[in-house]
Amino acid sequence: MNEDHQRDGRGRPIWRDSLAPYAQPSLRKSLIDLMTSVLPYAALFVAMYLLLDVSVLLTLALAPLAAGFLLRTYIVFHDCAHGSFLPSKRANGLLGTATGLLVYSDFRSWRHSHAMHHASAGDLDRRGDGDVPTFTVAEYHAMPWQQRLGYRLFRNPLVMFGLGPIWALVVQPRIIKKGMRPRLRRSIMWTNVGVALMVGAMIWVMGWQAYLLVQWPAAFMAGMAGVWLFYVQHQFEDVYWENTDSWSYADAALQGSSYLKLPKVLQFFTGNIGLHHVHHLSARIPNYNLQRAHDENPIFHDVPQLGFWDGVRAARLKLYDEDRGRLVTWAEAKQHPADVTAGLRAQVADA
Repeated sequence: MNEDHQRDGRGRPIWRDSLAPYAQPSLRKSLIDLMTSVLPYAALFVAMYLLLDVSVLLTLALAPLAAGFLLRTYIVFHDCAHGSFLPSKRANGLLGTATGLLVYSDFRSWRHSHAMHHASAGDLDRRGDGDVPTFTVAEYHAMPWQQRLGYRLFRNPLVMFGLGPIWALVVQPRIIKKGMRPRLRRSIMWTNVGVALMVGAMIWVMGWQAYLLVQWPAAFMAGMAGVWLFYVQHQFEDVYWENTDSWSYADAALQGSSYLKLPKVLQFFTGNIGLHHVHHLSARIPNYNLQRAHDENPIFHDVPQLGFWDGVRAARLKLYDEDRGRLVTWAEAKQHPADVTAGLRAQVADA
């Protein structure tokens, strides 16, 4: 496709000007987003707490709905990180920091790692920045058995979608990585303090049993849905992967990011993030403009499209096969010729 090479008279990609009108935040639509995400989540949180005196089952029955609105809140946080939700950079930062506390994430460090993901998605030579760890078939067969076992456990759906939300919400956002910039280190430290104070205050008011019953069923379900969404957005059979010298930003967006076409109610709760191909081509388009941008621009009409069950089945895919140019299952990976990996195995042994 190589849309990167189709440029206008000023040397810019031809799609940039056509998508610019959609990348204008609307304060009215942003306020509607807040009123249909943060506010109902907060209201349901209170309702679930009050219902504990009536029935624990009634409280838990509201958890899936609360999870949906918490997921929408995460999309607000995500858009603020891209500077696309509100017209002001400062306003995006303030709102992103506030919603970050609700989703247990530090705004500045998440914004940095997510920007790295957008800049390198689909690039085989730059894997590891904010994406789902993925090895090639050759790399996998060249690994020692301990690493292969660890990778197989990580890619197991029970681990990825069961333990994954706990890692993504509780553990990973708390970690200060070695070599991280001082500004980001401080941001994580203060966010951790803020999360501790928020959780401590809720436990003080509600009691720890009530806090766990009200907060964590909804948070876990929202986290599980979020992990699945992030996975399927770049993990499907004919996904785009290229080495740096052949990599194209536009091709990675249009062929390496899925169009997850969900039922309207699920599209609402996921904040249109299933239109991930549009988002990756122009990250400054707010979530409420993604569908219109897709519908009105032919560049988006020939992209990989997945339904809900296609996304579920994508969990079977484990490795990228460079020879076949697609993700494959464990069974398909076994068919890979041994001689392709012999050189890599020798390199790993030498290292």
